[in-house]
Amino acid sequence: MSFSPKGNLIAGQWCDGPRTFTSSPALGSSYEFSAGSAELVDRAAQAAEQAFQPYAHCSRQQRATFLEAIAEEIDMRGTEITAIGSQESGLPTARLEGERARTNGQLRLFASYIRKGDYLDRRHDEALPERKPLPRPDLRLIQRPIGPIAVFGASNFPLAFSVGGGDTASALAAGCPVVVKGHDAHPGTGELVADAIAAAAKRCGIHPGVFSYIHGGSRDIGTTLVRHPLIKAVGFTGSLSGGRALFDLCAARPEPIPFFGELGAVNPMFLLPEATKNRGDELGRGWAASLTMGVGQFCTNPGIAVALQDHATSVADAARQALSGVAQQIMLTHGIAQAYHARVDQIKTTKGVHEVMSSNSEAQNAAPNLFVVSGTDFLANPALSEEVFGPTGILVTASNPDEMLEIARNLEGQLAITLHLDNADTELARRLMPILERKAGRVLANNFPTGVEVSDAMVHGGPYPASTNFGATSVGTMAIRRFLRPVCFQGVPEALLPDDLRGSVHHCCIGKHRMMPGG
Repeated sequence: MSFSPKGNLIAGQWCDGPRTFTSSPALGSSYEFSAGSAELVDRAAQAAEQAFQPYAHCSRQQRATFLEAIAEEIDMRGTEITAIGSQESGLPTARLEGERARTNGQLRLFASYIRKGDYLDRRHDEALPERKPLPRPDLRLIQRPIGPIAVFGASNFPLAFSVGGGDTASALAAGCPVVVKGHDAHPGTGELVADAIAAAAKRCGIHPGVFSYIHGGSRDIGTTLVRHPLIKAVGFTGSLSGGRALFDLCAARPEPIPFFGELGAVNPMFLLPEATKNRGDELGRGWAASLTMGVGQFCTNPGIAVALQDHATSVADAARQALSGVAQQIMLTHGIAQAYHARVDQIKTTKGVHEVMSSNSEAQNAAPNLFVVSGTDFLANPALSEEVFGPTGILVTASNPDEMLEIARNLEGQLAITLHLDNADTELARRLMPILERKAGRVLANNFPTGVEVSDAMVHGGPYPASTNFGATSVGTMAIRRFLRPVCFQGVPEALLPDDLRGSVHHCCIGKHRMMPGG
């Protein structure tokens, strides 16, 4: 394939930075990319601020058309995106094409969503001048965009959670300009998607400052972006350590800003006794398939399964057999692979942990592993409940239902928690549910959490450390709420109101919308 790096995109113009960095692709040739700089961050933020007023006040129809144009421009570059994306990430063609479809589906879903206008939550309390003892003024409320948004690309999703992914789509839908800090794992993919967004802005007559793309090359670029006074919120998908550092920076600014970080989870599954007794083999095979999907590099990977010790053998045996047939596969980056190998070695040496199946991995490859530990030893070793970013599972055997509940109570925040149950398990499930709904943003029954539907009802978030804001989601139409704030207009003449608030507006509720499958 032929690929030529372009640089950093600042308000529609490609610019070189003061230095370069070399990409480290999983496959194929590396390239020299122009790194970002503090000066480029400032230019991008200034351009975003200049674009904010005209973009925030353009019509919902204009913004929707812009989002659809982005999807079209990404598809026009689809062949090139897949080629460089495969080189950089090692992901197969089918996975990248599916992820591109999901990315464009998100953009088109938000276009449809903002056309309907329900997200504006418009409310009108009419004036009551004769009310005693005090009159009531005319009050009108609407959700308004908050300003320029910083978005950090994710390592494990070069498209759906990166430059043109869910954070960018929801921020643009809300009326907020975006500055993206690209991920160093897939800089070429990032440039092609950034070029598509810039082309869509030009085509639709949108202010070019609505979008900028800056390469990293060092952590200083991300720090500078988060600290810039014109940035009003941050969207991030990445590691707990990196996300927590940026979260603290957001809180320490002279003007603290919200940080919407998705940081990691083990997404435990609770295998209840009757379900395990009746279909333990099926559950073990399903768990193995979910663990190894995408080499275990999904944030919804179910790294832990909890079962009663009297019913766990069939699950362990079936999972071991299924995993033994999975060859080692290449991971997204050398750093991710090294972290995976180190984490597996740590688990192997933890007190009470026994190997059900252990594999050796080389270089940037990962092979699956399966361990078993008693509920007592699991509760005594909090490190076992930390995320393993790769195809490794831990089966926790509880001595009785009460210990299973105790394990649930001791969980940290999760993106997803799953119950596998049959009808006879209902009473135990009822005892678990009040605990689980406090621990996760999504609770599943008789399914596997890997993969997230892009729809109105989806929640991809959860209590810390799954995310830094338990009231938000990074997937689905509700993600737009992160980049809006309510404004009440009291007694303001209609000619001065936002266009969407003029006329008689009554209390409204969110309607039902069409669901769109994710990639």
